[in-house]
Amino acid sequence: MRLSSSLVLVLVAAGPLADCKSHDPKQELEVAGVETYWVLDPPRGGTQYMAPAVRFRVHNKSPEPILSIQATATFRRVGEDENWGSAWEQVTPVKKPLPPGKDVVVVLRSDGHYTSSGAADSMFAHPQFKDTRAEVFLRVGSSGWVKMAESPIERRWARRRSSPSPLLK
Repeated sequence: MRLSSSLVLVLVAAGPLADCKSHDPKQELEVAGVETYWVLDPPRGGTQYMAPAVRFRVHNKSPEPILSIQATATFRRVGEDENWGSAWEQVTPVKKPLPPGKDVVVVLRSDGHYTSSGAADSMFAHPQFKDTRAEVFLRVGSSGWVKMAESPIERRWARRRSSPSPLLK
């Protein structure tokens, strides 16, 4: 039996697609150790900046290395439906997969922030301050975004430094 050249071309082109796997972040990944806090930037021109952040570990619970993990977070102030801020990070580059059973730490800091001309310690007591919640989503490759965690932002802060900083209470 002889295959036509167009059928052979279709089979050759479809071959790589057979290796593609659709990913389910809930089945392959786990979010653990969720911590929330406020990042306090050094004052600029007498103005203090403070933004919510969420820190967590992404664990590969699948038996295979996972390529191209992305994380995003939305930040909403309590009592409001709109997103107040967001953050995004490429957790693992395409060429450096997360091995089975391994974790990677992710820190997502909101682009929404509070400003004050007063002392940092007084920011939580300001009448316009509103508590905030974070929702964390992950995706693998081109999968859809899947909500993996949600947490209120604790009223504690960390000073922003050039290198990762320990949390201050």
